[in-house]
Amino acid sequence: MCLSPLSRRSVLAGGAATAALAAVSVPAHAAPASPGAAPATAPTTGAASAAAGRAPYRWRTAVIGGTGFVTGVLFHPRVRGLAYARTDIGGAYRWDDRTARWTPLTDHLGWDDWNLLGVEAMAVDPAHPDRLYLALGTYTQPWSGNGAVLRSDDRGATWARTDLDVKLGANEDGRGTGERLLVDPRDPATLWLGTRHDGLLVSRDRGATWSSAPFPATPSPTGQGVTLLVAAGRTVYAGWGDGDGALYRTTAGGAWEAVPGRPDGPSARVPVRAAYDAGARALYVTYADAPGPNGQADGSVHRLDTASGTWTDVTPVRPGPGDTFGYGGAATDPRRPGTVVVSTNNRWGQVDTLFRSTDGGATWTSLKDSAVLDVTETPFLEWGGEGPKFGWWIQALALDPFDSRHIVFGTGATLYGTRDLRRWAPEVRGLEESSVRQLVSPPRGRAHLLSGLGDVGVMYHERLTASPSRGMAANPVFGTVTGLSLAPLRPEYVVRAGWGEGGNGAYSTDGGRTWAPFADQPAVAATAPGPIAAGADGRVLLWSFTHWDGTRHPTHRSTDGGAHWAEVATFPKGAVPVADPADPRRFYAYDTAAGTVYVSTDGGATFTAGATGLPAGDVQYRIAAAPGRRGDLWLSAKEHGLFRSTDGGRAFTRVAGCRASYALGFGKAAPRGGGYPAVFQTGTVGDVTGVYRSDDAGRGWVRINDDAHQWGWTGEVVTGDPRVHGRVYLGTNGRGVQYGDPV
Repeated sequence: MCLSPLSRRSVLAGGAATAALAAVSVPAHAAPASPGAAPATAPTTGAASAAAGRAPYRWRTAVIGGTGFVTGVLFHPRVRGLAYARTDIGGAYRWDDRTARWTPLTDHLGWDDWNLLGVEAMAVDPAHPDRLYLALGTYTQPWSGNGAVLRSDDRGATWARTDLDVKLGANEDGRGTGERLLVDPRDPATLWLGTRHDGLLVSRDRGATWSSAPFPATPSPTGQGVTLLVAAGRTVYAGWGDGDGALYRTTAGGAWEAVPGRPDGPSARVPVRAAYDAGARALYVTYADAPGPNGQADGSVHRLDTASGTWTDVTPVRPGPGDTFGYGGAATDPRRPGTVVVSTNNRWGQVDTLFRSTDGGATWTSLKDSAVLDVTETPFLEWGGEGPKFGWWIQALALDPFDSRHIVFGTGATLYGTRDLRRWAPEVRGLEESSVRQLVSPPRGRAHLLSGLGDVGVMYHERLTASPSRGMAANPVFGTVTGLSLAPLRPEYVVRAGWGEGGNGAYSTDGGRTWAPFADQPAVAATAPGPIAAGADGRVLLWSFTHWDGTRHPTHRSTDGGAHWAEVATFPKGAVPVADPADPRRFYAYDTAAGTVYVSTDGGATFTAGATGLPAGDVQYRIAAAPGRRGDLWLSAKEHGLFRSTDGGRAFTRVAGCRASYALGFGKAAPRGGGYPAVFQTGTVGDVTGVYRSDDAGRGWVRINDDAHQWGWTGEVVTGDPRVHGRVYLGTNGRGVQYGDPV
């Protein structure tokens, strides 16, 4: 994801940042905020329910096309057209060459297993094509859970699981190295797993149980540990990423030893990837001065003659002043000995490329130089008119063992593929990895959905089954979106806020099809853009500001479409402004530090305290206003439950039956449901956390997702469609926008 909220690379890098641990709001590809305290006592309304009913739904993914950092691609060496991809926060996928689509394999992982949606490594068994192994775990931080290994005998259709007692870091630095998981070429029951901080693990029973393996290098609590595992004939090689670029190998007796004569110097501190050429008995290793994907400034490529033990420097181009980068992916062609492809990584001046050699690295050709890019299927890769980039953050690289001209490589936002080494297009159908922050479903207009995403801005979904034809919202282009709001009584008027260049706020008068930047913006917006709300008729805008380090700033108000702004001293700093959908004079804000709702009845000019004594202490508690109703508010207070006010925020009553509520939105009322909008939430009813719908104002709930469709953490945003009863749009943290319709 992004290197920094201020960097242009937040746009170009697609989906690939390590979580900013100090941030108050959840950054794209970061962990959900920690749970709140025990539920507070409060009056309840409605009949209590021990468990919700179920309603069958058909779930699909709104098509955008990739949008995230694909960290690895692996072709099966003996089955034509079979490949797998892993992502840093969005799970794993299987490729079907006949349909040219990716199938998600880990959507069954639920709320409590959100940390397992990051795939640290994957492995296939060359002798048993149906076997697949995944090492899962997104973060190694103290607040994250331990990792796990999934193993499948049917190419990921079903899984067996083993929980580990160590942590893995699929969304941390070094996530594009590897693979760190390998089936031993001498014994398919033996698996090796390299960890970041706990050394080398081994399983002798196909991944069912794991133990520490003796290894010459000493793990570090902050290092990279084992960065790669690769088989070269019957020998296994392991790269060590903690500063000296060491390479180790197994001996005939099964022990591990250092490979002598390894490359040295700043350009070879971290072995990033390795690929074995069996025909030439050569192992190619890419190196960099840092694990990447960001932060690399130097790198090299070396070939090891595995028979003689001779090392040869075969670096295509050396980094230098004004052209800094490391090397990333590596792939060899089993059909043509001596053919190898490597990638640069983190090369921003000239943009990353692939180098291809057919003579063992003696000479190289840059494939970027002759490339013709076709992003017709995923227009957002035009980056708001700048044009598609051949590559950035290229660490995932694979060469089809059955087609020497079929190469696939990952970037920060997509997978590019070629079948002729010249024409390149995204090979990303079915793979969606965006981190979704905002969702708005307009009551009229061409688009049923507007989405605000981490890293790739706002999308106007005129169709849900094709990537938005307009691409990313431009003028200005945003990276991560922090706010998206339409005026309920004037839905053609939409405003957005986020990390951008050329402005951090914009408005649209045609429902989000085209945009213009605000004529002015508060100075603080450049470093702390936050949520924004348009009043019911669009005449008043409220813009809240919270820096990524957690510093809260005064909220600002505009009454002239963003031409002028003034501070609102009585608005609680850092709160999310919420407009009343029926009364332009009314706005609301929830001060989570105090557990107090603030209300404005003068168009957001001043705010006074309303209900007090509500759950406090978590910035993610949220107010939602029921469409078309004055003063009808719902408060999702996470583990504290769900509350409702029908008097404009003066008093709230707890909704019975909801043990927890994380995100809430509204859709079209049921035909015979009394006229109240359908209420959707991600929450806990009874003992099950899932996605729920109520057609009777919260008195009863039905679960509308199922155990096969869970997508990890889904607590950021959910909304219904005001034109289609039952349709719901759900934001995930790595699996894009999921939308469901009643069967």
